[in-house]
Amino acid sequence: MQEDTRYPIGHFESQPFNERLLQKWLIDIAQLPNMLESAILNLNETQLHTPYREGGWTPHQVVHHVADSHINCFCRLKLALTENNPTIRAYEENDWVQLADTALPVNHAFTLLHALHIRLVALFKSIEGDQWQRTYVHGGTGKQHTVWHLLGMYAWHGRHHTAHINKLRERNGW
Repeated sequence: MQEDTRYPIGHFESQPFNERLLQKWLIDIAQLPNMLESAILNLNETQLHTPYREGGWTPHQVVHHVADSHINCFCRLKLALTENNPTIRAYEENDWVQLADTALPVNHAFTLLHALHIRLVALFKSIEGDQWQRTYVHGGTGKQHTVWHLLGMYAWHGRHHTAHINKLRERNGW
C-alpha cells in the first residue's frame, strides 16, 4: 500500500467528548510549537524549500501556514465562546501562504506560535461543561461545529503538518 503523502496521519475524525481525549488534545496543542520546531531542526535552505509532495507546500510554507491557521483557531474559539453560533470566515490558505510575510524566516512564525499556543491552552483549559457544545458556523462550508470539534481539529492539524515534514525527512534521508 502506497503512503498517502497528503494525509500522513489520516483524516480528522470527530469523537464524542471524554476526559482522556481532552487531556491528549490539550497536550497536542501545548506541544505543537516544539514538535514543529523539532521537525525542521537542522534543515538547510534547500531542504526548507523542498515540497513535501508533488504540488505540496515546503516545510517553510507549512510552518507559516500553521501559524496562520492557528491564529484563525484562536479567533474562532473566542467568537464561539462569546457569541451565539457565529459564522466565521473561511480563508484561502493557498493564497495566504503566497503572501509576503511567509517569505520571512520561519523563526518569526515560531515566535508567534509559541505565544499563541500558550494562550490557546489557557483558553481551552478554562472551558467547562456545556461550553464544549457551544457552536459556530464555518462560512466556507456552512457546517456547524462545536468548540469540542475545534479543539480536536486543531490538535490533529498540528500533528498532520508536523508529519508532512517528518515524512519528507524520512523519504529523503535527512
